[in-house]
Amino acid sequence: MTGVELCLRIRSRACCIGLGWLYWQPPLHRDFNSWLSISRRNHSRSQRKPFSNQPSSKSTSQRPLLLRRRQGDQLRAQKRYLDSVDYYKAAIAKQQTPLLWNKEGIALLFLQRSKEAQKCFEQALAIDKNSAEGLNNLGFIAQIQKRYNRAIKYYNKALEIRPNSPTFHYNLGSAYFAKHDYQKATQEYHTAYQIDPDIFQRVSKMGIMAQTSSPEDRAAFSFMVAKMYAQSGDIEHSLEYLRKAMEEGFKNIKEVYNDAVFANLREDPRFAELMAQKPQAIQ
Repeated sequence: MTGVELCLRIRSRACCIGLGWLYWQPPLHRDFNSWLSISRRNHSRSQRKPFSNQPSSKSTSQRPLLLRRRQGDQLRAQKRYLDSVDYYKAAIAKQQTPLLWNKEGIALLFLQRSKEAQKCFEQALAIDKNSAEGLNNLGFIAQIQKRYNRAIKYYNKALEIRPNSPTFHYNLGSAYFAKHDYQKATQEYHTAYQIDPDIFQRVSKMGIMAQTSSPEDRAAFSFMVAKMYAQSGDIEHSLEYLRKAMEEGFKNIKEVYNDAVFANLREDPRFAELMAQKPQAIQ
């Protein structure tokens, strides 16, 4: 076999095994197998994509959006709500997402601009009708407008999408509580507590109850939470909310002496101290 015939056979074999078209030259090496090994290695290297430290165009385009969103989050955490709105608007101008619309709406709620916030939440749902946050936030808007039945519908829709959200259950309980449907309210609060035992601590200052209810309702709410904590054996938090109920002017505080749920609480020395102090209602 001549060198040319061997070269042609090698070229044909290369095509069959998928190495692509190679431009072979007559071997100059004495060791033909060594030459073939080097040629294949060099060809393999030539097929690799050149390494680059530069990010892809997709990641580069996303970077300003992420930066604006994070800066908006930081400003909102610092209670610089107006500035955070500006950053969210800048991010939305780059790319509209339900997340960004919801974030801007929440910042606007802190600024007491509920109508603008509502439009943001509606935009979130226009992009994604299954945005659980958008549904929950529209429920919040309806509730501060005292449209409780509408709020309940939004919360239930949000829970259909995300049934294990303690916040959604808490808000639904608050809507029932505002309607004085205490049985359903207790059920929702209990579910929220089972999912997240810290739920009342997390939302007590900025939650819907703090913004929409009367002092009498807040007092009844605090007593209900104190009872829930006592039932679960959390004495410390039960005492905390019992004090809140008294400071908010709960009128039926003597129930704590007769209700079996508070039996363990009554055995704690701190309970006797609290009742002896008789915290006065804060006007």
